[in-house]
Amino acid sequence: MKERLRAVFCDHLSIMRGKYLPNSKIGDNETRFCRSTFGVHYDKDLLPSPGSMMMEGLPDMELRWSGDNIRPCWENGTQIVLGDLYDADGAPLEMCPRGALKRAIAAWEAKGLTPKVGIELEAFAFIHNDAGELVPYDSLGAVVYGTGPFTDPRGFNDAIWDVAEELGFKLDMITAEYDSPQFEYTLTFDDALKAVDDIILFRQMAREVALSEGVILSFMPKPIVEAGGCGMHINFSFADKDGNNAIASGDKGGPDHLNDLARGCLAGVLHHHKGLAGLIAPTANSYDRLQPASLSGHWQNWGGDHRNVTTRVSTEGGAKARLEHRMADASSNPYTAVAAVLQAALLGVENGYELQAMETGDGFEQTDATVGAAADLAGAIADLSSDTALSAAIGQGLVDNHVFMKEAEVEKTKDLSPEQLRDFYIYYI
Repeated sequence: MKERLRAVFCDHLSIMRGKYLPNSKIGDNETRFCRSTFGVHYDKDLLPSPGSMMMEGLPDMELRWSGDNIRPCWENGTQIVLGDLYDADGAPLEMCPRGALKRAIAAWEAKGLTPKVGIELEAFAFIHNDAGELVPYDSLGAVVYGTGPFTDPRGFNDAIWDVAEELGFKLDMITAEYDSPQFEYTLTFDDALKAVDDIILFRQMAREVALSEGVILSFMPKPIVEAGGCGMHINFSFADKDGNNAIASGDKGGPDHLNDLARGCLAGVLHHHKGLAGLIAPTANSYDRLQPASLSGHWQNWGGDHRNVTTRVSTEGGAKARLEHRMADASSNPYTAVAAVLQAALLGVENGYELQAMETGDGFEQTDATVGAAADLAGAIADLSSDTALSAAIGQGLVDNHVFMKEAEVEKTKDLSPEQLRDFYIYYI
């Protein structure tokens, strides 16, 4: 058969949805979906969420893409493209996460700055045993920063690497994380939209390639109760009109060399810390990870080369200077998460928020910070709803839809055991 097109978008639950389309669609084109997809929950429940128009006839929305964005897919005879969502009148769909990131990028570009992003993903691997039960992947010899067959006896990460290289993904690294069987995947820095497009397609590719090797690769925040959590660290900086790193203060990095832009960004993500959690740590399982003394971004604090603070200032200067926001996990939609961090940082720059003192505690036994993220999803969603400035900056329509769906999620998950909670999410994120 002729090459087909896989046209996809990443939805409100961070689930990839799409269609296989004929070869004639390869180019500038569009296709339609039911708008009420934005009312569908993990358990297939269809809810009357704001913007989904479930009670107004379940009308269409349109996915549009540019032929320039079409790329080879990891499936034979297939190309793949990410697009933007529009309503039936041709206006940008307010709930579209990719649209939210585009708005955040445009807001920074209006200041003459181009956001640059690098994302680190963490994931756990599972297999089905002979009884059909889902169990952790057998990598008992794995250690943090482990490589080789003791870490990955089936070699499924080699398969992911081969496909990533063939498709042109710019891998920075694959390695074993602290807990077993946990792995980290990092792509190189790039312009924000390309970086997030790449990480979303890489994440989907990695899950599908792993599945072909008999492995369920899950980006759930904490699928194993007794193990650590999985984050999605968002590293960011900005290029000025001359291509220079705008947050760099010469060739030196770290807290002693922060310029005004970096300080404003830090103040912004700190000021909106509690509201951010509801968007970038958006599942009930997120709050099993987002706890004190867990290297997860719980506390409203910042520091230098310190993994127990929420925003870490790189000690690298010059072109490599960056801020690393460590709260998010990959149950969030990466478009929404990066948009939220960029908009919070911009609010700090524009509003001149005061930057609190740097964290001096170790984060395990002593912490200066006294304010943290909410204890659970219900509290985080309430904090997001209360942060009207952040909600408006990201897009009120997107936030309203998100809050409604997550309030429903609180009810759906409140009585689930840890194993049931894992199974509620694991095949989707």
